[in-house]
Amino acid sequence: MRKIIFAGLCALFLWSCASGPNDYTYQDMGQAAAVRQGTVLSIRPVKVSSQSGVGQIGGAVAGGALGSMIGGNTAVNIVGAVGGAILGGFFGNETEKVITKDTAYEFMVRQTNGQVISVIQKNPEGIQVGDEVLLVGSMKDMRIQKMSY
Repeated sequence: MRKIIFAGLCALFLWSCASGPNDYTYQDMGQAAAVRQGTVLSIRPVKVSSQSGVGQIGGAVAGGALGSMIGGNTAVNIVGAVGGAILGGFFGNETEKVITKDTAYEFMVRQTNGQVISVIQKNPEGIQVGDEVLLVGSMKDMRIQKMSY
């Protein structure tokens, strides 16, 4: 049973991370985004991880359910459920950190107006230092892509 729960949580985490520069949500459709030009000054690998809380919640629920099955009287079951929820939440959170940890890249880009900005994302297009790129989006939610001529 534990293996099934763990496999399900792993699949959920991996599915939630499966997005790239060509993936959009339905809410993105029809939304205008600012587009600026720039040149890549530097690229460095960075570690990223998801902290959605799914691991902690899932671990707490599973731990609480398993802890409540300790047996004995009602008080023992309650203590087992609380202890299991606490431990399950901790281990679920740590598992989420490990499973969702990934490598992305920090791109330092000089815009045509001279301002330098940093964008963190994957690099499926093989962007390199010196490439002309398009900066798409707002300062809160930006991505870069190779400029096609």
